[in-house]
Amino acid sequence: MKKYIKNIAIVLTVLFAFSGCQDDDNKFGDINSPSGIEVEAVILGVSDEFPDGDGSGKVDFKGKAKNATNYKYIFSDGTTINSTSGTIQKTFTTQGTITYTVTVLASGTAGVSSSMSFEITVFSNFKDDEAVDFLTGGTSKKWYFAANEAGHLGVGPNSDNVAENGSPIWYSAQPFEKAGNPETACIYDNELTFSLVDGMLKFELNNGGNTFYNAAFHNFGSSDLCLALNTSGQKNVSLSPSESVLTLDQSRKTAMTFSDAGFMGYYIGQSTYEIIDITENRMVVRAVMGNDPALAWYHIFTTTKPVQGGGGGPDETFDELVWADEFDVAGAPNSANWVYDLGAGGWGNGELQFYRDNADNVKVEGGFLKITAKKQVFSGSQYTSARIKTQGKQNFTYGKVEARIKLPAGVGTWPAFWMLGSNFEQVSWPACGEIDIMEHKGYQPGIIHSTLHYPGFSGGEGPTQSTNVTNVSTEFHNYAVVWTASTLKFYVDDTLFHTFNNNGTTPFNNDFFIILNVAMGGGFGGPVDPNFVQSTMEVDYVRVYQ
Repeated sequence: MKKYIKNIAIVLTVLFAFSGCQDDDNKFGDINSPSGIEVEAVILGVSDEFPDGDGSGKVDFKGKAKNATNYKYIFSDGTTINSTSGTIQKTFTTQGTITYTVTVLASGTAGVSSSMSFEITVFSNFKDDEAVDFLTGGTSKKWYFAANEAGHLGVGPNSDNVAENGSPIWYSAQPFEKAGNPETACIYDNELTFSLVDGMLKFELNNGGNTFYNAAFHNFGSSDLCLALNTSGQKNVSLSPSESVLTLDQSRKTAMTFSDAGFMGYYIGQSTYEIIDITENRMVVRAVMGNDPALAWYHIFTTTKPVQGGGGGPDETFDELVWADEFDVAGAPNSANWVYDLGAGGWGNGELQFYRDNADNVKVEGGFLKITAKKQVFSGSQYTSARIKTQGKQNFTYGKVEARIKLPAGVGTWPAFWMLGSNFEQVSWPACGEIDIMEHKGYQPGIIHSTLHYPGFSGGEGPTQSTNVTNVSTEFHNYAVVWTASTLKFYVDDTLFHTFNNNGTTPFNNDFFIILNVAMGGGFGGPVDPNFVQSTMEVDYVRVYQ
């Protein structure tokens, strides 16, 4: 994820006060033309070291004029911004120290207007060439809502609580959820085109003539609706460092802003979208609701337009069961399949448990593997649990790896179903690669995560995605990865929610072994509820198909 320098909290104020060019007389009957235009320009991050700004390219403009009802800012980089208040923020994205011409058009009643122009010099050094290449393919590329994925449209909080942000925990659309109703289906007709034109990033939305509106932005009832709106014509796209509440492990921290009120298919009164994750053929973005800063909307796009009824569940190619543990023999886990990781600390994750091979923490009973985390002092740790793995016993390259699991409950629990490269002891982590098929935070009981880790994407930097799942601690759910040389696709109950593009440069083309465990606390699990006593993860089966 791209890192960036925070804006320095020092500003330079430049005041431009002109009467401007009066397009009409000040009075024409009851029609008043604006007069006395004043514009205050504040370049963000100005200091003695950076007299033209610190590189973010951001400038705050505040315009005012007598009798003005609307302001239009016209910039010499080809972008325009409208504002009824006269207050806007503009991000200049051309790299270097550039002098721009700014024209401010103040409009009054009956459309009469006055204008003024001035120059401003701004330094910008932000770029995300990789994102641009993913968006455009170097020339032009089309994108579509990933309608076959859960969460292709969703909403969650935008707050100061980091734990709440980063995923659509309040609503997550199911695959093709909007398709069956003509009042909502138009969202799946959207075709978004990103292009490079003379080195500038451009965007065009082809919506087939209809836009899917959030209910807050139309006057036809309380439901989201498809309404006629022509969105044709290219928009300019400005890239800038995102200043959202998301952390670096939650987002790429690159923001896209579309000129002329452009938007990405679903109208929420917003033209700035934060890129959460992007690959060659899949993109996740986040945008704050235009009229409600407490809401954040999430969109998932793909470069291949999904077709309803054309699949979306796990690949049927892998239909031969090559290995399984059905946990139908009571006692300790089958030693032909499983060995134990023993010890404390969580191998760098700051976890609080001590992993044991004791029946209090791990056993097969009633047709289920049961891993129990307990509040129990043992060898200096405050909790005990278990972690078992197929390392040296059962190893696999490619296929469908699936488990049916009921998760433990309790704030601070961190259950996982995952895989490590079988060359772990030779090359260590992250060079061996890690495939997290399912991880769960006890303090976010309705969210399932999948993540990959490998060199350059270790720790919180790994490509990740989450999805909403109900009753994870009271019901069994199927968690699976379909793994090929070209992709790793992650599913919950046969619903795709995360796709990773594999290639020959990643470590995900070698043997891996399977791991099941319940951790406590740590960097992912978070603080443990002081009233926690114990909780159990139950596994019905683990199966591998090739």
